[in-house]
Amino acid sequence: MRFLPVSSNALLVELADLDQTLALLASLQRESLHGMVELVPAARTILLYYRPWVTNAGALVRAIAGRDLSQRVERSDTLIEIPVRYDGEDLAEVAQLLGIATDEVVRRHTGSEYTVAFTGFAPGFAYLSGGHPSLDVPRRRTPRTRIPAGAVGLAGTFSGVYPKASPGGWQIIGTTPLAMWDLEREPPALLQPGYRVRFVDIASLDEATRSRMMSAHDAGAPVAGVRRPQSAAACTAALKVKGTGLQTVLQDLGRHGQAGQGVSVSGALDRAALRMANRLVGNRSDGAALETVGGGLQLQSQGDTVLAVTGADAPLIVRAADGRQWCVSTHRAVALADGDTLSVGQPVAGARCYVAARGGFAVAPVLGSCATDTLAGIGPAPLAVGDLLGVLPAPPGAVVGMPEERAADLPTVERDVVLDVVLGPRTDWFTPESVERLRMQRWQVTPQSNRVGLRLAGEVPLERAITGELPSEGTVLGALQVPPSGQPILFLADHPLTGGYPVIGAVAPHHLDRAGQIPVGAWLRFNPIGPFEELQPSAD
Repeated sequence: MRFLPVSSNALLVELADLDQTLALLASLQRESLHGMVELVPAARTILLYYRPWVTNAGALVRAIAGRDLSQRVERSDTLIEIPVRYDGEDLAEVAQLLGIATDEVVRRHTGSEYTVAFTGFAPGFAYLSGGHPSLDVPRRRTPRTRIPAGAVGLAGTFSGVYPKASPGGWQIIGTTPLAMWDLEREPPALLQPGYRVRFVDIASLDEATRSRMMSAHDAGAPVAGVRRPQSAAACTAALKVKGTGLQTVLQDLGRHGQAGQGVSVSGALDRAALRMANRLVGNRSDGAALETVGGGLQLQSQGDTVLAVTGADAPLIVRAADGRQWCVSTHRAVALADGDTLSVGQPVAGARCYVAARGGFAVAPVLGSCATDTLAGIGPAPLAVGDLLGVLPAPPGAVVGMPEERAADLPTVERDVVLDVVLGPRTDWFTPESVERLRMQRWQVTPQSNRVGLRLAGEVPLERAITGELPSEGTVLGALQVPPSGQPILFLADHPLTGGYPVIGAVAPHHLDRAGQIPVGAWLRFNPIGPFEELQPSAD
């Protein structure tokens, strides 16, 4: 085993092969470690999150190093048959790479039984191992920008099915009409870790068999998981959306504990600002609030409401129904009368504002959270003009908070933003010059940035010392993933659960809220807070 640093609350365990990975995963699931929060298994690694105020990396490494990995993991009794139309646009290329006919590719793909080794990349996406040993093909050199839902692909020795339309670099050999992810199903993911899977050529099935296979798994169009805010009919007040700005979404502190279904946490990019907004209006600190980027959000009060806006330094204007208007301050409770409209202007520092309403919003949680995951398509849909957000009555005893100060040193485009980073887990995949360049060079945030990540551009790209393909492994919030272009991507809250490009470092947890407030066009500098060193079992 190798133990690699990831952040101050996570470490990566690297093992020899998939069998060892699954053996360690089973061991940790049977006998959990003190302070362990969540596990994200992958092909040869396990990403382990822990509570740093309860335990430390050294103690976890010592405990894991002594685990017995000799026991093979028993496969599940559950067998899922997946009908496939072998019409994929890469089928002929895969056949050419393997030196066989396309019919032989289909025969080998359908002739072996797979096992769900782990999940990741997207909700319901399962990495399937154990197919025919000859089906070992590289990912495409240039990933496609859109692969349709139900696409069946190969990458390395794994096979998989895309649950929803998304970018991807796997070699596509066919499609299935089965829904891999459906929130109306329990559990939503059709393929669970340990399940056995067999692919069946639809062309070989008679009509009756085909109908039986489809009905067995409630086949149909995949359900994206997006839901509109609930009706305001049962609420005493509401907010009508008159303008959304660039994007406004509902966020809370995220959906934890769903990694087994390939679902990441998501949640507010500036968690401190979300907690503060709720505190100011007397809500629970983890309640749902609106997260809006840039200016342009306009909310008209229907009935009397109390709101608070925190996060970025943005001008706020209240306009009454009779046309009178006045400025109000952020980071304090603001009372709106029936017909008043609150408008959020363009921030002068920071990028995102959070709007909480006293009593909370009447919105249905999805998988235990009201967070909108824009990559996975889970949670309430982004706000649209005309939406009506119901506001719940405040519970008895809820106290409106005193005004608070906004965060100091909010990012702007005028001054370099410095972020502390923890080097690892794949720092040694880069040349020493590139590791130094990460620290010394300025990186600009490009317009292609969003809640998934900040895409950065530097004058000189980072160069790798190891050019081979990295098996997919878990990635953390704040990870600096480096694609072949050498220009890093700073992962934000809606990043994929796993990734196949090396991560040179990760933004330290104490600077993650600041990272979530960085506007497009700003310049970044990274400050490594220590050298890259493997974690040793003897470490304190």
